[in-house]
Amino acid sequence: MFSSLAPKSPFLPPSLLYILLTQPLKTVIRFLHHFVSLLRSKTRPGSPSIRVICISDTHTLIPTHIPDGDLLIHAGDLTKSGTPAELQAQIDFLVTLPHKHKVVIAGNHDTYLDPRSRKTLSPADQDGKLNWKGLHYLQHSSLTLNFGQRSLNLYGAPQIPACGGEDFAFQYLRGQDAWTETVSEGTDVLITHAPPKYHLDLPAALGCEHLLAEVRRVKPKLHIFGHVRAGRSDTLGWLKGGKEIVRWDESERCLERLLSQPDGLVIGLLDPWAWIEAVKAIGYGIAGVLWEMVWRGGLSEMTVMVNAALMFEDTGKLRNKPQVIDV
Repeated sequence: MFSSLAPKSPFLPPSLLYILLTQPLKTVIRFLHHFVSLLRSKTRPGSPSIRVICISDTHTLIPTHIPDGDLLIHAGDLTKSGTPAELQAQIDFLVTLPHKHKVVIAGNHDTYLDPRSRKTLSPADQDGKLNWKGLHYLQHSSLTLNFGQRSLNLYGAPQIPACGGEDFAFQYLRGQDAWTETVSEGTDVLITHAPPKYHLDLPAALGCEHLLAEVRRVKPKLHIFGHVRAGRSDTLGWLKGGKEIVRWDESERCLERLLSQPDGLVIGLLDPWAWIEAVKAIGYGIAGVLWEMVWRGGLSEMTVMVNAALMFEDTGKLRNKPQVIDV
């Protein structure tokens, strides 16, 4: 019905008019939920704080400015074609940066790093070698880093719901559960290439529902991802600055149930179950504000989610700034 207003690709941001016409109730409630969350208590970094610099989706390009910090994290898609030469060029750049620790995971464009997609490269590239030098490369693995008085437990994994051909790395069929019980307990910083569903992943919800469930189970302090680059620059992503505090409470559960309902102008406004979840999501959110700010109750467990993509949508240019988070 509104196909003429739809974006050319699901990975491009739709106009606000389009999402209001196709997701009227969802859109209004997402905005209200965001503004209610701004009134709630925020996370506080530990003491002493650890400054984490988050980047992703550089696609062979070299960022002009990376802020200083204690930990640099690259959440995948270092390359465009995924060859060893492209990967090594990015590694050679990253090791020159002054951060005490530097951690990298792969993305779907980093073809060489997945034995399955590596077969699509030329024979010479298939036999290539990498020197990770001083970088920590995580691939379904964990790592503990020491920062003097404090340490952080990190877990990194590259898999994404399928969105390309055989040359794309680490793909699994959309809807398949590639996440349950995979992330280490006690993880402070989770690094994935794909976003969790409904969080900085566009109104099309291109993230993974099973990843979302796994993040809810582990509840890391920080979750860094990229891949859905426009999830950082669409209307809501821009409003949030590409960062979102997710509170693992009933308000969040109600919002997720609302967002899982079918899209459509008519069904979106007439579905009674959607309205029930919408009212509950805002009601529980307001109750959270009163509990935390008025009655001084305890805080909900929460995770800071960060879309760290530096490439701006599909422009081929690194217009987004690195994200800086203190934990």
